[in-house]
Amino acid sequence: MAQLNNSDFHLPYNPALAFRAKELRKSMTPAEKKLWYQYLRNFKHRVLRQRPIDHFIVDFYCPHLKLIIEVDGDSHFNETARAYDLQRSQTLAGYGLQVIRFTNEQVFGQFEAVCASIKAAISPVK
Repeated sequence: MAQLNNSDFHLPYNPALAFRAKELRKSMTPAEKKLWYQYLRNFKHRVLRQRPIDHFIVDFYCPHLKLIIEVDGDSHFNETARAYDLQRSQTLAGYGLQVIRFTNEQVFGQFEAVCASIKAAISPVK
């Protein structure tokens, strides 16, 4: 098992995932590209793409808000994947992180609502 290091964001960082995360940043899904280029890239707070946290790579992570944004494609809609995603979200929540999830279809068909949901996830004190 890979060694976990504490990063400058005070979360466990698995350096063994760094190469894979870099590859995922280069090959974002169409839904991830839309959300990144049309909203998160110029978000009020810095957002990191494909960030390794613990033994996972999250789609988008905003350290200031402790917010993880996931964009789920078809591979997330079977029983095994749902159970894995639930466990993953619970593990990440254990670090004090909020995880919000959207489907590809939501990003493409309800983009304004997705952006509004992200904005609503920001508490007034943040």
